[in-house]
Amino acid sequence: MNGVHGRIPGRQWSRAIASVHTSCMTTPLTLDPPDWNVYRSLLHRAVDDALDHLAALRQGPAWQPMPAISRDAVRRPLPAEGIGPEALFEEVRRHIAPYAWGNTHPRSWGWVNGNGSAAGLLADVIAAGMNTNVPLGNQSAAVVEEQVIAWSRQIMGFPAEATGLLVTGASIANLVGLTVARDTMAGTDLPAAGTGSLPPLTVYASSETHSSIDKAMAILGLGTRQLRKIPVDQALRLDVRKLHEAIRADRAQGLRPICVVGNAGTVNNGGIDDLGALADVCAAERLWFHVDGAFGAVAMLAPGRRPQLAGLERADSLAFDFHKWLHVPYEAGCILVRDGAAHRRASFAPTRSYLVPLERGASAGPDFSQLGPELSRAFRGLKVWMTLLAHGTTRLGELVEQNCQQAAWLAERLTQVAHCVVPAPVALNIVPFRLEPSRLPGDRRDAINRELLMRLQERGIAIPSGTSIGGRFTLRAAITNHRTRQDDLEALAVAVEQLGAELLSD
Repeated sequence: MNGVHGRIPGRQWSRAIASVHTSCMTTPLTLDPPDWNVYRSLLHRAVDDALDHLAALRQGPAWQPMPAISRDAVRRPLPAEGIGPEALFEEVRRHIAPYAWGNTHPRSWGWVNGNGSAAGLLADVIAAGMNTNVPLGNQSAAVVEEQVIAWSRQIMGFPAEATGLLVTGASIANLVGLTVARDTMAGTDLPAAGTGSLPPLTVYASSETHSSIDKAMAILGLGTRQLRKIPVDQALRLDVRKLHEAIRADRAQGLRPICVVGNAGTVNNGGIDDLGALADVCAAERLWFHVDGAFGAVAMLAPGRRPQLAGLERADSLAFDFHKWLHVPYEAGCILVRDGAAHRRASFAPTRSYLVPLERGASAGPDFSQLGPELSRAFRGLKVWMTLLAHGTTRLGELVEQNCQQAAWLAERLTQVAHCVVPAPVALNIVPFRLEPSRLPGDRRDAINRELLMRLQERGIAIPSGTSIGGRFTLRAAITNHRTRQDDLEALAVAVEQLGAELLSD
């Protein structure tokens, strides 16, 4: 070999390395199976099971609890020896696969859960086989992620110089966005100096804002006390007049306002802040404008809903999810930052010599690790890229509009159910509802509505979730489900009426 790699063709080099390994270890250890056909057969069965499950969802319960026998099967002693692929597959098939959260079911409307698709399933199988790490590098996964970010900029109306990153979900996307906001607005080398070198930095958001903003404030050292929860108006939008008052009051006390968070579809009720007005406030006050668009930002794909999101395209940073209303399998969120240079200067930038890309070779290419907190990163981009390419933005936008129309229909239908009220406006796709029997006191009504929710879930009828609106326990149906049909919504209304009668007769 003469010690010169460049003089030996690639295949000969591989054979030479293999022969060295063989001579050094006669019985090498590996996790590769001795017979690949065993795993080939199991993987085919797994894919068939997954597709059969999706095809037959409507025939099964919306949710079912995991029985004790299956819990015990999972909670076993730490294994010193493996059980073999066939036995392992059967354990998963029997005790784990049947007991998911139910969010793929046509009558799943709890929280804001996505449902996935066959295209996403295919993408995850391919990505798992590639098992590539995507912190940086000259690889197809990096090219795919860059293209997904480019498409995202186009969908959301962001400029070409904006940067972006795929993350686990909107919670981390919000953390990244507020990190860039903090580091940019602090006016000092904050990553080095720390927040202790500054007066308290204040952030403003509506009282309906998601808890991930509170978490980000705590993680970033800003403190949840510095998050100003601004009251909302009758349409559940941040009250812009009270926002002005809060900013002026904080400045008068020597505090430093840095950011306003706007909501593009609150998780609680689907409310959309007046994003254009908030953008105007931020421009006038020289504040960072961050938008939490976890699920609602995707309504930009529905022409009839786009006017409700006017001003979103003016955000300095935008967090949203692909795994909710775009039906990409979990996990797939996104953060876009208008000022790409500010994004690159933020606290994620420090690196080590062993991570510096070279001009050529495997490390050449984009460095995603300097745009967010993760170094090890899954190939999330493939399932987004394949979902968008498989279905196209027109069809995906039509599904958004369909869900919004279904929500309006359900709200009207529930008002026809005895004692049932819809206590908040339906801005997009979230329908709050509860039983309000006038003869019962408030605490008794709350108990009845809690029991109604649990019975709907436990009997496998449907999966709405619960919240509080006006201080009262309320059920909510968040319809981000491409499998939902009108007869599913009718089944919910009928069940609410029947179960309500049961509960009120007890």
